Amino acid sequence: MGKQKQQQEQDAYAQVAGTIGGLAIVFGGLAAIKDKLGLPWPVTVLLTAGALVTLGYGAFKVRTGFRRLLAGDVQPVMALRQEAPTAPVDDEQADAQAVPAHPELTAALSTAGAIGRDQVIRADEATVTDVHTGTLYDFLMPEGRTYEDVEKRLGTVAGMFGVTRLHTKMERSRDNERRVKLLKLHEPPFTHPFAAPTRQEIATFAGIPLGHDVTGQLAGVPTFDKASMLVAGMTQMGKTTLVNGLITCLLIAYGEFELYLLDGKFCGLTKFEKVATRYESSDDPAVFEGIVDELNDRSDKRYGQLKDAIRNRQPAPEFKPVIFVVDEAADFFAHDESKEGKERARRIGEKTRSLVAKSLESGISTVLMTQRPSTNAIPVMVRDQFLYRLCLYVASSGTAKVALGDTYFETVAPINPALLDPDIKGQAVLFAKGRSTLIRGFNFEDHCIWGVVDEVRARQQKVLNEAPVPLRQAIDLMRDNGVEFMPTPELATALGITETDPAERGKQLKQLLSVPAYRAAKGVRGYRLDDLTAAAMSGS
Repeated sequence: MGKQKQQQEQDAYAQVAGTIGGLAIVFGGLAAIKDKLGLPWPVTVLLTAGALVTLGYGAFKVRTGFRRLLAGDVQPVMALRQEAPTAPVDDEQADAQAVPAHPELTAALSTAGAIGRDQVIRADEATVTDVHTGTLYDFLMPEGRTYEDVEKRLGTVAGMFGVTRLHTKMERSRDNERRVKLLKLHEPPFTHPFAAPTRQEIATFAGIPLGHDVTGQLAGVPTFDKASMLVAGMTQMGKTTLVNGLITCLLIAYGEFELYLLDGKFCGLTKFEKVATRYESSDDPAVFEGIVDELNDRSDKRYGQLKDAIRNRQPAPEFKPVIFVVDEAADFFAHDESKEGKERARRIGEKTRSLVAKSLESGISTVLMTQRPSTNAIPVMVRDQFLYRLCLYVASSGTAKVALGDTYFETVAPINPALLDPDIKGQAVLFAKGRSTLIRGFNFEDHCIWGVVDEVRARQQKVLNEAPVPLRQAIDLMRDNGVEFMPTPELATALGITETDPAERGKQLKQLLSVPAYRAAKGVRGYRLDDLTAAAMSGS
């Protein structure tokens, strides 16, 4: 206790001595400054005090900063710059930052312009699967984008994958507009042929199949009701084989219909002669005009029945479909530059336009084929009426426009038929309902077609056997005599009509057969076997 007190007294003496010494130094310093600067005492004291305070504050800041640095409290410069509040990040941006992008799809679609530069295809919303024909990409487009953004740029997108438009097939989802299914083929389309479909596959198809698509699935049109088709392509590209497949599928899947055939190639459609309501093998424009007149007349009569049903507030009558197939149609619109030839071509063109445009509501459809899809081969007023268009290989994009329409290459995801492989027969671009599909027509074996024809022929014969007796007798009589036309007096006598007055005899025969007479060349009136057969098969 005594030692502690003694130590305190010594500390006090030391502090007093130190203070006295400090004051002596201060006054000495002040005196030196005063003598050096020649200032009065008050100014010297204030100036010295200010300098000491400034030095002390500087020493304090240096000491404090050194301590914080040792303690790890100093923030980086960038952190100090970010002290200002930043813009809020929404959920989509946060998810995009959190989930990695699919590198291949994002790069391809971004470069092609299908998505924005700041958008990505999320890796967790994309799957890539190897299938037997190629690679299938199944993904969601970013919000604000749909499958149409890819479809409109499908050719460019294909190029980003290192293939052509022909190597790609795209499907849209039925439950999400953002979902895209994109198939990239491993090899050029139809490098290996697909087997012809079975009857069951044709019968269960939702519509009328025309061929296989690039994956081997059946592709075609939903119906031929109120629709006609133009088929074009250069010679030896497989048009006739493709249309033979179409007719075969119609006979299997379309139900009961009447088939009119005009074989401008003379033997291209011969396989179906037995089941045709009318079959002609000719390149004579007069023959074509005659069939067009007949079908236009049937259409007018059907429209008359429709009007009567509307006037009488009755249900609309159901007509048996009629499909008119013409091979080498361009030959029937050609002329020899003479005045008569030009007038005939104009007349045939107008009648054909009327048939294609106005007969659809009455159940009459037309399929025209041509191997000369040039600008003047088939009149524009006729070409513009076709709902379905099928174009095989052609030499140029200009020729493709003739077949597919002048604005075809402005449609969604067009396919250029000039890029098709001419060595693959039956390969074609199907343009229907505003969509393009690359298909290859069926190549049925002859025995398969003959079997279908025989079955249909047997069904038709059964219907003929159930037709009214006078009509059936007239048909059998003309067939037995091997004639296509029989004058009214001769047919009336054969059917037991004894009336000698020509007018009355004609009325009785028309009433007996329920079929109007036909005025042949030189004004001879009578009945054609085709008209009687059509009446027996359809009642119209």
